[in-house]
Amino acid sequence: MRTPSSGSASTLVVLLITLVLGVGAGWVLANRTSLFGSGKTEVNQSLVVERLQSVAKLVTTEAMVRDVVKYQNTWLGSTKRSLVIVTGKALVGVDLQTLPKFEVNEKDRRITIELPAARLLGVDVIQLQTYDERRGLWNPFHPSDRDSIFALARKQLARTADDLAVLEFAEQSATQLLIGLFAREGYAVEVRFPARKPVVE
Repeated sequence: MRTPSSGSASTLVVLLITLVLGVGAGWVLANRTSLFGSGKTEVNQSLVVERLQSVAKLVTTEAMVRDVVKYQNTWLGSTKRSLVIVTGKALVGVDLQTLPKFEVNEKDRRITIELPAARLLGVDVIQLQTYDERRGLWNPFHPSDRDSIFALARKQLARTADDLAVLEFAEQSATQLLIGLFAREGYAVEVRFPARKPVVE
């Protein structure tokens, strides 16, 4: 029976993090009239709901990640190995599809919003580069091995993205975006996230 296993050297690089703050800011500026109207606005529950819904799909952060994947498979005492450098794109975001809890204090002109923690929304493998590949004496590589390596690569990239500061960065982006949405009316915005659990190795 074939039993693939993986090992990983987590030497990782974030090449770039593009956040939605730029996209969101541009979108908000382009739609400022329809979003904010003119004159002084009293922010109420329905207005907060409208604005949260308007940015529900924008609070995302994109990160390029790279890692090393080691693939090994032994069958009847014959072992094949592969060392692969995998590059991918991790999409991290704060899910606003479900309306978060919020409170509007019109007297103090303060809005408190409780958002869910940022999470990994998806991983796309962009490139797999094989640096070393050794077949077993009677255990050659098959298409199913390539599929296994691809699956291991996606899992490894997901772990790498989680280890980096991408989740915190997404939460900071969401905070800045929401502050900007209500700053025109002179409201202070406090954005809260649940405490993040430490990653267990």
